[in-house]
Amino acid sequence: MIDHFAHKANDWDQPEKIRMSEKFVEELMKLVDIEPQWKAFEIGAGTGLVGLKLLPMLKSCVFEDTSEAMLDVLRTKVSGLSNVEILHGEVSEYTRPDIDLIISNMAFHHIPDIAATLHHLHTITTSGAVVVVSDLRAEDGSFHYFEPIPHRGFDTENLAVIFRKAGFLIEVLKTYNIIHKKQPSGTIGDYEQFILKAHKL
Repeated sequence: MIDHFAHKANDWDQPEKIRMSEKFVEELMKLVDIEPQWKAFEIGAGTGLVGLKLLPMLKSCVFEDTSEAMLDVLRTKVSGLSNVEILHGEVSEYTRPDIDLIISNMAFHHIPDIAATLHHLHTITTSGAVVVVSDLRAEDGSFHYFEPIPHRGFDTENLAVIFRKAGFLIEVLKTYNIIHKKQPSGTIGDYEQFILKAHKL
């Protein structure tokens, strides 16, 4: 498995990444009443910028990522904590049906098969489990001009259909943030971030 984030991990926690994660957590907290007995699973956890903010409110959290380098940074942050599990690998490698909350911030566009992933999430979640995802609405590919990715953002109507087919009911799906990102040409691109909240049927 090629680690596409190996050269970025040590410098990942920059102010703009921290602000983006804080904005996601702020919006998530408006939508979800987190219960202290919940076990969470973060898809594409990276260095833990989102999950670590929620961890004090949870019983435990599984931090999943395909980048060993990003998880190495996370390991330095969670040393000594007993309510943390780190999974280096794909979401499909987690098989215990004990997850109450799924979270993911800007990681879904890196997942090749969204439908298969959602079907798997349905198998590892408890009855009524909550899913909160943030990612980009469909864009022209300029956001990731520097690397190939499976999805250039998402047509959210199509994404909602995939969620429903996997057994999740959409409760909230809206734009909540605009990312302003400089392009190689020097121009600034504006990219809409959506947040989706669903629960397992």
